[in-house]
Amino acid sequence: MPEGHTLHRLARRQQRVFGGSAVYVTSPQGRFTDGAAAVDGMVFAKAEAWGKHLVQHFRPVGNRTRAGRQMIHVHLGLYGAFTEAPVPMGDPVGQVRMRIEGPEVGTELRGPTACELFTPADLDALIARLGPDPLRADARPARAWDAIRRSRRPVGALLMDQRVIAGVGNVYRAEVLFRAGIDPYREGRRVDADEFDALWTDLVTLMRIGVRRGRMHVVRPEDDHGAPSYASDRPRTYVYRRAGEPCRICGTTVCGAELDGRNLYWCPVCQS
Repeated sequence: MPEGHTLHRLARRQQRVFGGSAVYVTSPQGRFTDGAAAVDGMVFAKAEAWGKHLVQHFRPVGNRTRAGRQMIHVHLGLYGAFTEAPVPMGDPVGQVRMRIEGPEVGTELRGPTACELFTPADLDALIARLGPDPLRADARPARAWDAIRRSRRPVGALLMDQRVIAGVGNVYRAEVLFRAGIDPYREGRRVDADEFDALWTDLVTLMRIGVRRGRMHVVRPEDDHGAPSYASDRPRTYVYRRAGEPCRICGTTVCGAELDGRNLYWCPVCQS
């Protein structure tokens, strides 16, 4: 599942290619026909991300008030993806849930977990159930700290809980805990305020790099050498998907386990 930086990067891209333009919206697959018709021909006002959720805003042509505005909420899930092509786009291929065509570029959405019209109340409810997003300027990290410091759950589980912090996935979870030297099984209530502040600051820094570069870079420059990444097209990681391999810092074998149904990676020495 894409992590939060991917959604923020996607929102910026859609804002850049569609923002301020009237767009044509259809549902070639037929599963979003009514929703597509509700925004077809409207101006693409903006796109924004909240954690792993994308919200597209539309307004009637020539109307800059709030009257008649519409929103579409997209959650990509495990299999969803947007693909772009120049217009005219030609006939759709495969199961295209939603197609948006702007003046020069079009995009097609396939395989999302959610693609639905949203009301202001729906958006308020989404925001209320999500924790603060490190990539949003309006994030309130104190909300996440309050949830963590009161919890007996492992901090490795809390960081993946979207109700605690929105947008963090398995890679960022594993890597920021390694960089902070925190055992992922330590109870949240045993993480102190300074450690949380460092974790939050590191998440903001690393996720901004992900937005800017379009891929994660989590290894510090002085450590970016030695064994290759877990995949040929990915930057190196400290522990993510490196179970059984030597730690890049101390040489101890990296551990792997399962926590709340997701794979977990850590160094038992550097994170003791």
